Amino acid sequence: MENNVFFDSQKYEWEEVAPGVKRQITGYNNDIMMVLVKFEKGAIGTAHSHPHTQSTYVESGEFEVQMGDKKQLLKKGDCFFAPPNIVHGVVCFAEGILVDVFSPVREDFL
Repeated sequence: MENNVFFDSQKYEWEEVAPGVKRQITGYNNDIMMVLVKFEKGAIGTAHSHPHTQSTYVESGEFEVQMGDKKQLLKKGDCFFAPPNIVHGVVCFAEGILVDVFSPVREDFL
């Protein structure tokens, strides 16, 4: 399973996944997946867990990130790492985009 080797963001629509939250899947194969997630101010990435390893880069905006029982405010240029099965979520304080990378691929997104 894999998609094209190049991603032209103008050719793909954003998929609404929650109020004020949209995503674009930019590339994947069986081992890895990158996803852009756009948040409006006040939007919530509901706390959840999954068996995938996740690394996230804050491309823009401000987010309060919950990781287990800890919370921290992250801004452009910051990152967080979510090991498998840890409860994590975000609240968007300033409109922005997160770049999520998952291993293995999130088949539930396809």
